[in-house]
Parts: sequence; structure tokens; C-alpha cells
Amino acid sequence: MCQIFAGQSPERYETVTRRLRLNGQSTSICLERAFWNILDRIAAREGMTTPAFISKLHAEVLELHGEARNFTSLLRCVCTIYLGEDDALRSPPAAIAAE
Repeated sequence: MCQIFAGQSPERYETVTRRLRLNGQSTSICLERAFWNILDRIAAREGMTTPAFISKLHAEVLELHGEARNFTSLLRCVCTIYLGEDDALRSPPAAIAAE
């Protein structure tokens, strides 16, 4: 089993830095290549570029929480939700769905 995880190409978990604008400010985000690939897929599904998707997400986080603490970790969690890792966040609780 560990061969599945340990045997992956190092390029998959190589860190990649991308420069983009969040709320008009230039910044850089460093994530593993695998996460960038997932974010690219999410953005394409939403009909956006990856920088536009990340900027929109950042704005929504600011609106909801007033700040975007540890935004790169949030992006990794976005990827796990997209991959179905946390189904509880993707669908409403049973009590709400029954209403």
C-alpha cells in the first residue's frame, strides 16, 4: 500500500510558486504541483482562470470571516473537498435536506 504513496513522482509534490492578484494586490502563492493541478480543474469547471477563481474565493473568505488566515491551507482543503474527501462539507446536513 505505501508504494502507492511513496512511489509517486517527486514532480507531483514539488512546490510551485504562482504570482497573482488578490483584491488588486500582487502576491505569490506556493503550493505543491498536485494542488495547482486540482485548482486548475476547479477553475476550468467554474469557467474561470485559476487566478480569477482564487481571487473570487479569497474575496468570499474575507466577506464571510473578515480575514483569510492561512489561505494556502484553505486552498489545500478546497482541493480535498473537490475530491470528495470531506463529503460532510459538500452536502447539507440531513435535518436541513429534509425540510
